[in-house]
Amino acid sequence: MSFWTTIWDAIWWFLTFFVFIAYLFALFSIITDLFRDRKLNGGFKALWLIFLVFVPFITALVYLIARGRGMGERSARQAQEARDAADEYIRSVSGGDSGPAGEIARAKSLLDSGAISTEEFERLKAAALKQVG
Repeated sequence: MSFWTTIWDAIWWFLTFFVFIAYLFALFSIITDLFRDRKLNGGFKALWLIFLVFVPFITALVYLIARGRGMGERSARQAQEARDAADEYIRSVSGGDSGPAGEIARAKSLLDSGAISTEEFERLKAAALKQVG
């Protein structure tokens, strides 16, 4: 075998492997999207899965063409829900505005509204800062 034949065989093998892996990613994305879609009933989900098993490449192309926009919207919505849940968790763990900074901010708003004097604000601020240190 010549050198160039071996190189082209290796390039062809890597290209084939890349296409196969890309197809697997698309297939798993489609299956995930099928189960994520709440508007599609179980019968149609089963039908899509049957076609994905028996005519996989054509079915994947048809699915991506026909339902690709909704697939992107559902993925974006799930990512936003995950981000909101993470933000809510972080707020709940950090205590939100209940810490010293929140107490000082509330005291400042009371001072600005005229409900407390400057001396009372300073006393509240010192008490809040004493919690930290």
